[in-house]
Amino acid sequence: MNFKKVKIVFVCLAGFFLGMPTVAVAGADSGFYIGAGVGDASVKDTNFDESDSAYKLFGGYNIGFIPLVDFAVEASYVDFGKPSTSAESVEISGLNAFGLAGLSFGPFGIFAKAGAISWDADSTFGSDNSSDSGTDPAYGVGARLAFGSFAVRAEYEVYDLDADVDMVSISGVYTF
Repeated sequence: MNFKKVKIVFVCLAGFFLGMPTVAVAGADSGFYIGAGVGDASVKDTNFDESDSAYKLFGGYNIGFIPLVDFAVEASYVDFGKPSTSAESVEISGLNAFGLAGLSFGPFGIFAKAGAISWDADSTFGSDNSSDSGTDPAYGVGARLAFGSFAVRAEYEVYDLDADVDMVSISGVYTF
């Protein structure tokens, strides 16, 4: 993943967040939530450095018992697409479990997340196919802007698999 892409996404979102009138939005809700996101995933290995479109589906529970502090637990399915070159391709997907902690400033918030991913990978090199799987650490950072029970999240996540995998995404979240 190109660091320039990450900077562009966060600069655009910061401009959007700062330009929003805070009177028109409410803070984050406590309770169960569901969400979906799209983004760009990058896979880096010794001789492989490619990216592709990715998506994720997630759900969790936001625990809002301390003012200005958010805690949540979250589970998700993520599909990193199928990054490829003319000779090699890899397809990775997995199930995640995360703990989230963040600071809430009314409708705007920032958070960090840490957890694990149980992943499966299928790769092709020429005419050779192989499969691999495992469970490895995952972590990330993000920001959210809430509009009542709906929020928009921007995230950067890192997955420490056999290859280095990262993902930049934008998600919509609805809290019940």
